[in-house]
Parts: sequence; C-alpha cells; structure tokens
Amino acid sequence: MEFILTGGRIYSGGSLKPMNLAVSESCISALSPQPLSTDGKTVFSVASATFASATIASAFILPGLTDVHVHLREPGFLYKETMKTGTAAAARGGYTTVCAMPNLSPCPDTVSHLAEVLAPIRRDAKIHVLPYGTLTLGEAGRVMSQMKGMQPWVFAFSDDGKGVQSEEMMRQVLCEARRIDALVCAHCEDNALVKNGVIHDGAFAKKHGIAGISSESEWRPIERDLALVREIGARYHVCHVSCKESVALIRKAKREGLSVTCETAPHYLLLCQDDLKDDGRFKMNPPLRDKADREALVEGILDGTIDVIATDHAPHAAHEKAQGLRGSLMGIVGLETALPLLYTEFVKTKILTFEKLMEILHDNALKLFGLGSNLEIGAPADLTVFDPECRYTINPADFASMGKSTPFEGRDVYGKIRMTAVGGEIVWKERDFG
Repeated sequence: MEFILTGGRIYSGGSLKPMNLAVSESCISALSPQPLSTDGKTVFSVASATFASATIASAFILPGLTDVHVHLREPGFLYKETMKTGTAAAARGGYTTVCAMPNLSPCPDTVSHLAEVLAPIRRDAKIHVLPYGTLTLGEAGRVMSQMKGMQPWVFAFSDDGKGVQSEEMMRQVLCEARRIDALVCAHCEDNALVKNGVIHDGAFAKKHGIAGISSESEWRPIERDLALVREIGARYHVCHVSCKESVALIRKAKREGLSVTCETAPHYLLLCQDDLKDDGRFKMNPPLRDKADREALVEGILDGTIDVIATDHAPHAAHEKAQGLRGSLMGIVGLETALPLLYTEFVKTKILTFEKLMEILHDNALKLFGLGSNLEIGAPADLTVFDPECRYTINPADFASMGKSTPFEGRDVYGKIRMTAVGGEIVWKERDFG
C-alpha cells in the first residue's frame, strides 16, 4: 500500500517536528517539511499503487509502540483471547510490536511446542509478535527448557505467571542464558511469602479481612536473582515491578553496572490500594500497592531506573472477572488504554514530556532489545497516528480485545489512535479518519 500523511508532527530523532511522510513498498519513502507530491489526491485512499493523502491537523505520527509483556492466550485459551483479537487490540492501541508471554497450552518449553505457538502468530497476527520461550519445562521450575533449541525464534525466556522458586534452578537458567547470550525475564514471586494472598497486604486488605500479598514476596526474589546475576553475568530483566523496594534494588544494581533492565505497568503508575474496590477489575498480579510504592515507580521512570512500560495485557472471560477480589482471576487488559492514560495523567500534567513517554514506550525497547524501528527513510512503515486532543471516556464495549476488564472503565482521557500501519499495510483505522 502507498500513502502520504501530511500536516502532522512526526516523532523522529527524539523529538516532534512538523513533517510529511510518504509510504511506498512497505517502507518509508519520503520525509519532508515541504509538501510531497500526492498526484492531486487529497483524500485518504487504500487503493494499491496510488498515492493519497490524509490531513491530520495537529496529530502526532509516531513509530509503532512496543510492548514487551502481553498475554495473547493462543494456543490453549481461545475463550479469553485469540491471536486475531489480541493483535487487533494492540493495533488499536498504537502497538506494532509485542512480545507474547509463554503461559499457554502447550507452553513453549520445547522446539515442538514452540512450533504450536508460532503457527497462529504466522497465520493470524496483525502486527509483529515475538514469543517468549519458558525457562523450565511446563513452567514447573524443576527442569530447564530447551532454551538453546528455541533461541532463534523467541525474544527471551520467562516462566511468567510463576516465579522460579529454586535458587539452584535460577542459577542453571542464568548460566545457560549467559552461554547462549539470551535474555532472562523474571516473574519475581516467592510462593512461600504469597501464601493465599489476594491483594496487597495493606490497609484495604486488613479492613476487609482479605488475605494480603506482601511486597517482600516480590523484592526478595529480585534480591536473590541480582546476587546471581552479579556472580554469573547474564542479561536479566524484571517483569512488572510494583513496589519501592524493588525499584531501589534495581537502581543499585544498575549503578553497579549489572546488565539489568526492568518494566512496570500503567496501572501501577496510576493506581494504588487507595483506589481498590471489591471488583475483579482491580485484581492483578502483582497487586496494586501502597501510594508510596506508586510514587517510587514514578520516580523510577523519571530517573531512568525503569526502562520500559509494558501493559501486562491479560484478558479473561467475563465470568472469570465477575467474582470480586476474592474469587476473580488475576489480570486486566491494557493494550487499548495505555497510551491515552499515560498521556493524560503524565504528559498533560507535565510530569513527563511527550519525548520521555516515547522513550519508555518505544525508544528504549529499540535501544536495549532491538525491538521496533524509527521513522526514517528506508525503515519499515510501522507507524501510528495519535490525536492528542481527542477527549473521550474509556468504554470496554469498544475494545477490540475479547477481554473487557479494566479498572479504568469510565475514566475520561485525551488521545486516540486514528490509524496504525505495519509494513505499510493499515491494520487499524478509525472510520472517520482520512
């Protein structure tokens, strides 16, 4: 497909600048502040081999966002999400590259099981999807997976959804990761400390008589793993950081020069236990922590301790999220709300610049992990058009995802994705755009 986007501000080279952009043969073919030839066409067209233009007014033309932590549920859990619906949700949220977690059925713990995971990606994905392989067979934490054999086809390795409980097992996988130069992404959770916890072990849990999950259940495994990384030297990434102690440990490790990166999620930056309701929409793992934890996470974004924001998009069927805090499954959806929420709550309030937001939603994933691409001539036309002044109310009924559970339902936000393209092919477009 060939098209031109005119009149917008393009994010390139770390800043927004007025620029027109042309796409031809799946790549960006022209970038110029001057008008580009449109062959006289002024309306957006998807006709092959023709140039058309869409006037975007003050919209931002962005490189497609990257999310290193999503759950697409296929194979094994198609009643929650499918490859088609999950990647449609990503495109609707402005994402063109996502990394899909391995807690599937079968989980990608061997080369043959990984083939079953790759099949729906190759058949149905609307955007770039890179799978994870597991660290251990069946994510059981006892026997190492076929890491070497799977490495050519995966982004990294994780037992996400379960923490590796054995220090010796973690030592083995880190040693193997160093040997083959692979990235270990750790779900840090000590089962002995979690027990039967449901939400953060704080004031809300105590007031309502609900079993709590301590912050120590997260930061203790991080502390253990960082000691191993210090000894072994492997590349190590911490998933969904939620508490202040974890931020402090990772900050110290980075200052030591360890090869450590980490992520947090929008809900940990925007909510805390003070916002809890006895509703499955507020139940995720790790749980919403204290206000001081949320503030420490924001500080971690500002000082660079936290490298990327990942949504941890985790769709469930409606009945699985309709049983309150005690009975609902862990996990919420986030691909379609992350950018508008973060833009509204951090950029509009001047806590972050838009450039800093793009750093943690795109730039760092490219710099650290080689994921995604920049808007430059010859680069793949993986891009999204973001209208920063469109105000609306988050309504899960509008989601492309099969999952509808979000604590942000009913929240007013600014910023809507008008179009997303991958390799020059439009994979999402608002009906009234162009």
